[in-house]
Amino acid sequence: MEHFMHFRVLLLLLSFGSILWLEGEASEHHDKPNFLLIMADDLGIGDVGCFGNTTIRTPHIDQLAKDGVKLTHHISAAPLCSPSRTAFMTGRYPIRSGMATIGRAPVLLWTAGSGGLPPNEITFAKVLQEEGYSTGIVGKWHLGVNCKSRDDLCHHPNNHGFDYFYGMPFTLFSECKEGHGRMIIPDVRIFIWKISEIIGLTILTVVSLRLLGLFVLSWKFILLLVLLYILCISAWYFPFQFINIWNCIIMRNGEVVEQPMALETLPRRLLNEAEGFLQRNKDNPFLLFVSFPHVHSPLFESEGFKGKSKHGLYGDNIEEMDWMTGRIVKMVEDLGLSKKTFVYFTSDHGGHVEHADSSGQIGGWNGIYKGGKAMAGWDGGIRVPGIIRWPGKLPAGKVIDKPTSLMDIFPTVVNIANGQLPTDRIIDGHDLLPLIQDEVPHSRHEFMFHYCGVDIHAVRWHPRNSDSVYKVHFFTPNFSPPGAIGCYDLLICRCYGEFVSRHDPPLVFDISRDPSESLPLSPEVEPRYSEILQRVQEVTEEHQKAVKPVPSQFTVSEIMWKPWLQPCCGTFPFCSCKESNGS
Repeated sequence: MEHFMHFRVLLLLLSFGSILWLEGEASEHHDKPNFLLIMADDLGIGDVGCFGNTTIRTPHIDQLAKDGVKLTHHISAAPLCSPSRTAFMTGRYPIRSGMATIGRAPVLLWTAGSGGLPPNEITFAKVLQEEGYSTGIVGKWHLGVNCKSRDDLCHHPNNHGFDYFYGMPFTLFSECKEGHGRMIIPDVRIFIWKISEIIGLTILTVVSLRLLGLFVLSWKFILLLVLLYILCISAWYFPFQFINIWNCIIMRNGEVVEQPMALETLPRRLLNEAEGFLQRNKDNPFLLFVSFPHVHSPLFESEGFKGKSKHGLYGDNIEEMDWMTGRIVKMVEDLGLSKKTFVYFTSDHGGHVEHADSSGQIGGWNGIYKGGKAMAGWDGGIRVPGIIRWPGKLPAGKVIDKPTSLMDIFPTVVNIANGQLPTDRIIDGHDLLPLIQDEVPHSRHEFMFHYCGVDIHAVRWHPRNSDSVYKVHFFTPNFSPPGAIGCYDLLICRCYGEFVSRHDPPLVFDISRDPSESLPLSPEVEPRYSEILQRVQEVTEEHQKAVKPVPSQFTVSEIMWKPWLQPCCGTFPFCSCKESNGS
């Protein structure tokens, strides 16, 4: 009996110790900061009230800036979606991951391509996942899905540190909205059709001449022509005529839940998913990345917002995105998590200035900055809104005008979460907290390299002994028609060949005094002119030597549509499903 009593006491002590240990673990987790990262798509810096817009209403984003820190010299590492988001996720220039191109396809074009963010890359989500965080992404991904089979998900968010994914593995393209034209390499589609026509006419001519006895050609050769014709017609028909089915899909984790997606209900579903993630993880440390499809075209026509802004459908979409931002931030506040949650808002790159239709401009406005989306050197393509709010930790209403980068979010988030930065690779971003908290007088970005594809189009230099910020342009896009502020003949600028001009000597601007980059410097007006060129040239060569070659994710073989990689609900090619709660 005495032994039994001792055993019971021992059990009670062990139980009490276990409870204390579990409470300690819960308390430890509970004390960790949360992260809410919000990214708009194609939003121009001039589209937001707190960055100078006086006609589009963005009260919730403006309030974040009032309550937090505004980054007015915030730079994207690339002027297009896939490479920019790669840099944001990894803290590294996209060329280090192979997410850069020398040719026509500067972004991923198909959900059934095999290119994407390589599995060996480390995202901030992957680091925080190892630190016990619940990690989620709601919205746009656009960094690839599969490598070798339909369900290997090697590029998928679930394989890059996100426990939960709901949204578009791809992006919005015109094909996702009926009657809005075709966006994906239309010239290639037309070229394939013309080749098919030529082969078809050749077959008809050869067969006719043979039947008439005027020309003798073996039936084997004619059969080869027929097979080539079928191949060309298939390459024209199957990838391009069903783009809305192949690319415009919704996934929940690795499962396709809607194909093609219903745009009219998508914004509310994304909002519900973001709020649901916050509610489910209110007692756990979390990282939620809300990646809006707004304001990439085609634009939404949501009830309650359509026709309400002063800037047509584009303004309506910005105001809807602002409202969604307010709802998500309010959920954080209602859960009592404001002081524990680091909130960040930005855009992936500048607005699309050439984008317009019969109703007017449907692309972004980049304020006083020259250029826009797809232009890596001009600030209109890469300077984006940046806002950070963390009540009680960061000062309200502060403005940082020193150069910062989207790549800085990776080391900032990892350091705040007490995670370990990778030591086996170069991280190009820098922790923002020392700059925001006045622990250092200058941004650690003395130099920034502005890539367009694999080429450096410009370099930004912020000398340690000066308040000036210089920009040196090696290449600039050729605007069309001449005198325009964009590539209107092509609808988007390109990075190579005849589409750019090389400058020798390079163009030099002091963007701290001339942010619109309208007056190039010369030796007569800038005493440091020769020093600027020499220093930038030396550092650029050093940087390029340090970039190790890796396989490109944007080769033709990587980006082309592959039927065996196509995400599909149902039996391929009969892919069709509707989300049961998609309203």
